[in-house]
Amino acid sequence: MAKVEIVLPSMGEGIVDATLTQWLVSIGDTVEEDQSLAEIATDKVDSELPSPADGVIKELLIKDGDVPKVGETIAIMETEGEENGDASIEPENKEDSKKKEPATEDKEIPGVAQLEESSGEREEQEEKPGSHTPQGRFLSPLVRSIAEQESISMEELDQIRGSGNTGRITKDDVFAYLKNRGTQAQAQPAAVQTKATEKPTAQQPQPSTSQGAPANVQNSFAKQAYNGNYEVVEMDRMRKLIADHMVQSKRISPHVTSFVEADVTGLVKWRNRMKKQFMERDNVKLTFTHLFIEAAVKALKDFPMVNVAVDGDKIIVRKDINVGMATALPSGNLIVPVIKNADRQNLLGLSTTVNDLAQRARDNKLQPDEIQGGTFTITNFGTFGNISGTPIINQPQVAILGVGSIDKKPAVVETDQGDMIAIRHKMILSLAYDHRVVDGALGGMFLKRIADYLEDFDTERTI
Repeated sequence: MAKVEIVLPSMGEGIVDATLTQWLVSIGDTVEEDQSLAEIATDKVDSELPSPADGVIKELLIKDGDVPKVGETIAIMETEGEENGDASIEPENKEDSKKKEPATEDKEIPGVAQLEESSGEREEQEEKPGSHTPQGRFLSPLVRSIAEQESISMEELDQIRGSGNTGRITKDDVFAYLKNRGTQAQAQPAAVQTKATEKPTAQQPQPSTSQGAPANVQNSFAKQAYNGNYEVVEMDRMRKLIADHMVQSKRISPHVTSFVEADVTGLVKWRNRMKKQFMERDNVKLTFTHLFIEAAVKALKDFPMVNVAVDGDKIIVRKDINVGMATALPSGNLIVPVIKNADRQNLLGLSTTVNDLAQRARDNKLQPDEIQGGTFTITNFGTFGNISGTPIINQPQVAILGVGSIDKKPAVVETDQGDMIAIRHKMILSLAYDHRVVDGALGGMFLKRIADYLEDFDTERTI
């Protein structure tokens, strides 16, 4: 028998930790290769962690709701086979394993790290103090590490209001606390408080919450909400993430929104004529969203300074065009899967990718890296019958396109016989952009270029 460590695998670019929302197995369970062991949540994506091999679960090293880092050991399983065989990566001798490289013919099991500690060493590590505060609140390894680096005492940690599952303290809670540390008096434990904290004077900075508003202002508004008949609904994890992301974006970027109306009569007629052929030939549903993305990609190639990010006083010009598309979920929440290298795909490729991502988003089957790396976002207000809107930029991007509904309207049309009133298909496009790096001229020209591509659509185009 061989013991192997199961570690949290890489969850995508820029992701350093994830929440283990629920174990699907217990100690002593016999599992098969690829059987789901746990549910993992990162940012807005939930996924399952598969077993790397057949075996028996011997230890579960973290609990539901904990936030392990990528590469951290979360469980130990026992597998059949030789100590140095394919099914095991436990070194036969710990000292020898440090002195020589593994044999080239040995294979590693994906998602598994070498077990280099004896059981005695592991027990000693588990008993190491500091995993809980004096009041018994659990602290993840990442939070403990930050607290140690910043010299935050356990008593201070006990006073931090946790935004995680069951009130768990997250790294963001610690960072928010550090921003205000030193500008506010350390709160006393609730058990020994004898009177309410005095109101801050004009010279005293007010403590801020993670949502950006002064704490006493937020509390005042919250108290007003509890009047009359009401029902309290706890935000789920995704809604909390969305709320924080939106507030942070408004705080970071000075938003400016421009609007343009486009006559898309030719595009509408072409799509209505070709959608049946598209489905019969390629078994792909052709929607207006595909055509909007195609036009936006063309405009991004014409105006590369919209496809950028900001790092302090530096502008990062993105060479890849990765388009995020805001997708409404059955739960009422929102997620933004990303079409990677959208400029390298034809209309069929875009349509296939968009339909696949949208369906898997609604089925909660997206992979973590499929919502990472976007450089520009499109949101379709028209899906819900809205004529327009002012979207919020998806950080760290600097612009987002809002697409309104397509409606029939009377319009003045120039003909050889003179101006005439005709029924045309019209829509409003809105562009919210970061005024730090995108001025009105650039934002306006970019938005007008998208409208031009839609209005000048080639109605004789073949597929």
